[in-house]
Amino acid sequence: DNLYLDMNGIIHNCSHPNEEDAHFRITEEQIFLAIFGYLEHLFALVKPQKLFFMAVDGVAPRAKMNQQRSRRFRTAKDRKDMIDKAERKGETLPSTEAFDSNCITPGTPFMARLSEQLKYFINQKVSTDSAWQGVQVVFSGHDVPGEGEHKIMEYIRLAKAQPDYNPNVRHCLYGLDADLIMLALLSHDPHFCLLREEVKFGPARK
Repeated sequence: DNLYLDMNGIIHNCSHPNEEDAHFRITEEQIFLAIFGYLEHLFALVKPQKLFFMAVDGVAPRAKMNQQRSRRFRTAKDRKDMIDKAERKGETLPSTEAFDSNCITPGTPFMARLSEQLKYFINQKVSTDSAWQGVQVVFSGHDVPGEGEHKIMEYIRLAKAQPDYNPNVRHCLYGLDADLIMLALLSHDPHFCLLREEVKFGPARK
């Protein structure tokens, strides 16, 4: 019945699918098209009947910000180390700058442009695609505070508080975060499933 997407996993996968390749380059337009294509793929796969909810991470609580800051410093350092290693091997790297995954942060110009493009894409699909027209489509952008998965769960909690809520509604939640398992269990809904890809960790990943 309802499909919920924690969008940040999709944005990361579409913008830097191979973090260990110093030669990889991608344009902003290619990123947007890859995201749109993946949204269409997930919609066609699950075929929601009532609700399609997309949530992008907004500003996180202070404790989470500290973790994000250290994670982003580490990402930048790992990227620099990889480039230095490639140059020491004598490899010729592309002259264009690689996409900086730290741009996937609430409030950045990249996220503002992505939100505008997503709104345009959603409007176009609702106007032209009959499968999207029979479904309530909700988009929560980076300008709405809270992490994507928590915005989704808050929406479900508010829906359950309504007097006309159907306890037999089926929920499908897409996302790569491990805490989605716990959040789904906490919902106490009998029909709740998680959708995710197989995550493979390379030898350099910890």
